[in-house]
Amino acid sequence: MRAAFVTGGSSGIGFAAAMQLAIKGHDLALFARDASRLLAAREAILQEAPAVKIETYAVDVANEPALTEALENALSKLGAPEMAIASAGIAQPGLFRAQSPDLHRRHMEVNYFGTLTFVQILSKPMAQAGGGHIGLISSGAAFFGIYGYGSYAPSKFALRGLGEILHLELADANITTTVIYPPDTDTPQLLEEKRTKPAATQKITEGGGLWQPEDIAARLIAGMWAGRPTVAPGFQMAALNRLGSLLAPLLRWHQKRIISQHNTQ
Repeated sequence: MRAAFVTGGSSGIGFAAAMQLAIKGHDLALFARDASRLLAAREAILQEAPAVKIETYAVDVANEPALTEALENALSKLGAPEMAIASAGIAQPGLFRAQSPDLHRRHMEVNYFGTLTFVQILSKPMAQAGGGHIGLISSGAAFFGIYGYGSYAPSKFALRGLGEILHLELADANITTTVIYPPDTDTPQLLEEKRTKPAATQKITEGGGLWQPEDIAARLIAGMWAGRPTVAPGFQMAALNRLGSLLAPLLRWHQKRIISQHNTQ
């Protein structure tokens, strides 16, 4: 059983996935920005899985040189991972005309390019080790354009396309790629997202319930082991995954109706 590498591993879905993989017996490399939260995550995991080895790296995935150095260090200590989950991400909703170019770039640098670097660095040693499983975390915002997600949704659209291509191109190296599209999940990122989420956006995106990160992580890991290209938990995500393009005109009409109601209040 080879190691598991997880970005965003100090909280939310990333931490939940790391915990579940450690309990299964995987050594871990955890990557996140906050060193103290990483150490706290490490201690919490070791309480449940005391026999595993855990390396932590305080790094911003948007910093390509720093992330590359951290990944190479982890490879030297733990070897090529069997499971690689890119969970680090940001979500700061807001109206397009009010958001700065820097914020748009930041979403792409973290959500897309951070994931891209992670996969580029790991895919070669994973192939040399006989293969493995890659998990990417996208969003329901990757299925259709959502009012208020001008900086966030494009990064998740890009991640969706990358995942579909990797699922095809890495298959001959015995590497599967799975993209999960979580509904609203009870994580620190969701709390941060709500701080700037327009009221109309909140109304548009409600209805999928609030999921726990442990449940999302379990579904992602099961999908990775099964080699599934996509995992879409819940009725809403499953419908969007299967019928998103057909539903797009109806979804645009629905959004315009909600936006009009909020603008007249």
